Amino acid sequence: MQSYTDAAISQTLALLAIDSPTGYTANAAAYTAAEYEKLGFRPQRTVKGGVLVCLNPEAPEENALLLQAHLDTLGGIVAEIMPNGRLRLSNLGGLAAVNAECENVRVVTRSGKSYTGVFQLKNASVHVNPHYRDTKRDFDVMEVLLDEEADTKEAVEALGIMNGDIVCFDPRTMVTSSGYIKSRFLDDKLCAGILLAQAQAAAEKAVTLRRRVWHHLTVFEEVGHGAAASVPAGVTEAISLDMGCVGDGLACRETQVSICAKDKKGPYNYEVVSALIEAARRGGADFAVDVYPMYGSDVDVSLSAGHDLRHGLCGPGVYASHGYERTHRKGVENTIRLLNAYLG
Repeated sequence: MQSYTDAAISQTLALLAIDSPTGYTANAAAYTAAEYEKLGFRPQRTVKGGVLVCLNPEAPEENALLLQAHLDTLGGIVAEIMPNGRLRLSNLGGLAAVNAECENVRVVTRSGKSYTGVFQLKNASVHVNPHYRDTKRDFDVMEVLLDEEADTKEAVEALGIMNGDIVCFDPRTMVTSSGYIKSRFLDDKLCAGILLAQAQAAAEKAVTLRRRVWHHLTVFEEVGHGAAASVPAGVTEAISLDMGCVGDGLACRETQVSICAKDKKGPYNYEVVSALIEAARRGGADFAVDVYPMYGSDVDVSLSAGHDLRHGLCGPGVYASHGYERTHRKGVENTIRLLNAYLG
């Protein structure tokens, strides 16, 4: 178990090092597909840019299981180059300006060049701006200062930067000696790493797959249509692997695997939720069952798109979602324990 937990964390760290805001995910998808190929699988790239792979194509097609995680993250896009050379952003996904203040960024141009900068409040010096403390942070009062001597719109355009360029935020990834994993974008690269570790376990015959199992790494989850398509023939059940919520009113901790009974879209399939609970018990996983008040998942989108599926949602507990997130290696291990019991 420890080796696959280590593998999941190692893959998570590799993915976190690859910028992949929604709309700019090709590098992360290429890395993921290559990792599946190294394990002997034959991944497909979907038209939308995701990665779809079957772990055991020799198994019967009917009653197959689809496990979903997403590679896309929050980020920004250049909405305006202002006269002073600063950049106004529009957010990609649910990024909140207040959670990204003072963060280092990379601006990626259409020609492939990358420029660093920092996301700040306009007039950000507290010794100059008397309204610094009481200004509500949003994208209208925030800006990117490029780390370039370019203080006019024309100078910035001469660098090759234009409206529509992607802005990637520094994940600031750290693993502590006590087992905590801290980073932006654990949602959902942590679960993508777990799926890659599960694929490794399947390739090494360390887990028994009792039916056909597919993995789908989607790339548009953060904007709401990641898993709307590409459900393979024969799939009757889909489970999203995504961050488990940790916060007031919820039972889950960062060291546990969370099973979601209901999110803002409604309840998950009763039989699937019950089976996940039983698998967690059978596999010795420390788990919690929760109702997520402000959450929607890829598998919600699959159902909304018209796919006739039983659906579920589970994943390691993550604190401070869509901010600077934190989890623990025990949460990863407990998620793997649940999945192994559920699949086998």
